[in-house]
Amino acid sequence: MFAYSIKEVSSVAGESIIAQFRIHDEPNYIPQDNEVAVFEAAFRSQIPLILKGPTGCGKTRFVEYMAYRLNLPLITISCHEDLTAADLVGRFLLRDEETVWRDGPLTLAVRYGAICYLDEIVEARKDTTVVIQSLSDHRRVLYIDKTGEVVHA
Repeated sequence: MFAYSIKEVSSVAGESIIAQFRIHDEPNYIPQDNEVAVFEAAFRSQIPLILKGPTGCGKTRFVEYMAYRLNLPLITISCHEDLTAADLVGRFLLRDEETVWRDGPLTLAVRYGAICYLDEIVEARKDTTVVIQSLSDHRRVLYIDKTGEVVHA
């Protein structure tokens, strides 16, 4: 994670932050059916997707493949029962005697147009996953209560 003041971030700095999440080598994935076309149609229409399947069936590899294919950064968040909304959205930190905001991985993904893959989202607490509701409905925004910022997807 990176810590910075909201006012200090330029589009150039943002690109350098998000660049580490780009996939440069094509993942080893062989499409099985029409999942690529479905993903691309959902992407074009800005419809969120949920992938369901047993552990090890290739959900993560498929998302990596699609991020590569669409040339988009991919931020993967491993969900678990201890994950908090602040872990997703971000928090204020003390740095050099100054309070700075640090975006969480969800905020980074929304702010810079990355794919955000919430791996094993069913393991996260409901009070944590509620923060994605406004992203997955017609509003398509992330509300950052602690800063008052609204980030549009």
